[in-house]
Amino acid sequence: MAGNTFGQVFKVTTWGESHGRALGVVIDGCPPGLSLSESDIQQDLNRRRPQRTPSSTPRREPDQVELLSGTFQGMTTGTPISLLIYNKDVDSRTYETIKDLFRPGHGDITYQKKYGIRDYRGGGRASGRETASRVAAGAVARKVLDQEDILVRAYTLELAGVRVKRVDLDVIDKNPFLAPDPDAAHHMDERIKEIKRSGDSAGGIVEVLVQGCPAGLGEPVFDKLDADLAKSVMSIGAVKAVEIGVGLAAARLLGSECNDQITPEGFATNRAGGILAGISNGDDIIVRAAVKPIPSIEIEQSTVDIHMKPTTISVKGRHDVSAIPRIVPVCEAMVCLVLADHLLRQRTLK
Repeated sequence: MAGNTFGQVFKVTTWGESHGRALGVVIDGCPPGLSLSESDIQQDLNRRRPQRTPSSTPRREPDQVELLSGTFQGMTTGTPISLLIYNKDVDSRTYETIKDLFRPGHGDITYQKKYGIRDYRGGGRASGRETASRVAAGAVARKVLDQEDILVRAYTLELAGVRVKRVDLDVIDKNPFLAPDPDAAHHMDERIKEIKRSGDSAGGIVEVLVQGCPAGLGEPVFDKLDADLAKSVMSIGAVKAVEIGVGLAAARLLGSECNDQITPEGFATNRAGGILAGISNGDDIIVRAAVKPIPSIEIEQSTVDIHMKPTTISVKGRHDVSAIPRIVPVCEAMVCLVLADHLLRQRTLK
């Protein structure tokens, strides 16, 4: 299957399915001499794992990573890094009863049309479970960024219609929704419980903040930094829209309102989101991802079977009520991958 490799210099290839034996990723192009251990990667994977919250699946995967290659005495060697994550809590029984039905909102019908075959167990390759490999790779990319003191933090900006009113990076990991606002996190919890009782699901918005990115990253014309960021985040299954800076709001502004005026001390505002003409300008980079509701819901919906005959479906099993907050570290990882790749590409020019 094509389309499983991302990046040009810092290149990652993910593999594995939701209910297969394991997931993994191969990273090629990581510079030598970086300190790297399984624990460095594990701490990011732990943030993606299901938490004991109303929004999370009951599936309990330890996501214990194994670092198989690419290091010696705790340092990267410059050779390919291979990471392995075994699936430990697989239960495919609930999928047997609906294996001949196309679930609304899922890739069942499109995978069947494209390949003539699909892994119906949990969505196979199209499952959100695949993102564990991305997070593992992102943890390695973060090591590259650390060399330049580039900080990447993602958080829940909105969930189920509840939006944060302030951003305090110090409280993100102190609530189960990875929200930078404790009061908003409390209201998110109440709203998610209500939605779960109804058998439905919810979407939201993730914001990624990049601090300390140097000016000059990004390539003309088709490899603009914002274009690659948008593609990377949009490649996450549940993401339906991406904004950079003010995003869609720019369409409603005048030029005098949208431009970031320049002073000897720097830009007066940051509506561009840290990127001009596809190249980083040294300001904070701001990326937002619109996350759709989880499509697997218990509410009965119309669909068709593999013979295109009409029927109905109610999806049972172990599903998140929302991809948030588990998708937050995934968005963070994808931004890390893009920045690491562009940083290494920029180094080749010097």
